[in-house]
Amino acid sequence: MDIKLLELLVCPVTKGPLDYDRAHHELISRSARLAYPVRDGIPVLLEDEARTLSDDELEKLPKRTPLVE
Repeated sequence: MDIKLLELLVCPVTKGPLDYDRAHHELISRSARLAYPVRDGIPVLLEDEARTLSDDELEKLPKRTPLVE
């Protein structure tokens, strides 16, 4: 995921910041409790394509994901 692109992207639901989860190839919106898939390096920022994050998943996330590749 390109860092410059990640800095520009926001959650389409809340307009809040997104964190990149490398392990799952997802962009995380903590405020919307959604994980948007990244397919072939392209973020799919559609609410219908996102999965809802459980309370356990949210608790396990670090405070903020650093913007480093």
